[in-house]
Amino acid sequence: MYFPKYRLRRLRRTENLRRLVRETRLVVDDLIYPLFVVPGRSVRTPVPSMPGVFQLSVDELAKEAVETKALGIPAVLLFGIPEAKDDVGSGAYHPDGIVQRAVREVKEKVRDLLVITDVCLCEYTSHGHCGLLKGGEVDNDATLELLARTALSQAQAGADVTAPSDMMDGRVAAIRETLDRNGFSHLPIMAYAAKYASGFYGPFRDAAQSTPQFGDRRSHQLDPANSDEAMREIRLDIEEGADIVMVKPALAYLDVIARARMEFDLPLAAYSVSGEYAMIKAAAARGWLEEERITMEVLVAIKRAGADMIITYSAKDAARVLNG
Repeated sequence: MYFPKYRLRRLRRTENLRRLVRETRLVVDDLIYPLFVVPGRSVRTPVPSMPGVFQLSVDELAKEAVETKALGIPAVLLFGIPEAKDDVGSGAYHPDGIVQRAVREVKEKVRDLLVITDVCLCEYTSHGHCGLLKGGEVDNDATLELLARTALSQAQAGADVTAPSDMMDGRVAAIRETLDRNGFSHLPIMAYAAKYASGFYGPFRDAAQSTPQFGDRRSHQLDPANSDEAMREIRLDIEEGADIVMVKPALAYLDVIARARMEFDLPLAAYSVSGEYAMIKAAAARGWLEEERITMEVLVAIKRAGADMIITYSAKDAARVLNG
C-alpha cells in the first residue's frame, strides 16, 4: 500500500500541534457586546426568545458594562427602548434620550470601554419603521436629517462610534457632514453597509420592541439573494465616509463577508444576529448540540470568512472561554 511522504494528519495529532498550525485565531479583542437599555431603575427583564439577554435600565446596564470590561471585551453596542414612541421617533435624538443617558452613565463608570451607538428610528417610532413615513412608505430623504440629529446627540453624550443601521441611501454622508460641522470629525462611523432583509431578526425585534406595525423592511434592506448589490452598498458607504463597514447577518452570509474582505480594505464588522444566537440556545437546551463548542465554532467561522470584529450576544460567554 502506498502512503504519501507528507501526511496532513501528523499536525492534527495533539492539541498543542493543532495550536501551533492554527490558521484563524479568535481573540477577545474581536468581540463587541450588544446591550438593550430601557427606562426605570433596577430593571433586568429577560428576553424570552434570547436566553441570557436582558432589557436593562441605565443603572443595570452600567453594571453590565463593568463586567464586560473586566472580561477584556473592548466594546459594547447600545440599543434603546424609549418611554414613549411617536411618528417621528423623537426619542432617538432627544438630548436626554434613553441611549444618551446610558452613554453618559457608562462613560462615567467605565471610561476606557468603547461605546458604540446604534442609529436608527425603528425602536423610537410608533409605527416601527426605520424612518419617517409618507403615503405609507419610508421617506428616505426626509429621514436623513433625523438620523444625523440622532448621531450628533449621541456624540454629544459621549459615544465613541456611531453606527447607522437604517439602510437609508445617503445616511453616512449626512451623518459625516453633521458630525464634522459640529466638532466631531474625529468620531468614526461604523456603517451597517450590507444589511439584509433577513428572517433572523425576529428575537431582536422582541428585545428592541421594533417590529413594524404594518408591512416590512424589504424596500430598503438587501434582498438575501444578492451579493453584487451588497458590494455596491459597501462601496457607496465608503465613498460617503464610513470608517468601518458591516455585513449583517453573519452566519448565512459568510460568502458576503469573504467577498467584502477581498474587495475592500476597510475594517470589516459582522453581526451575528439574534436568530443565530436563539437557534443555538434552543438546540442546546434540548440537548441536540454542545452550546459552547458550537458557539465558538460559529464565531471562528465568521472570523475565518474575513471579519475583523464580531458583534455577538455570546460575547461574554466567548470571552470566558478565550480567557481560559
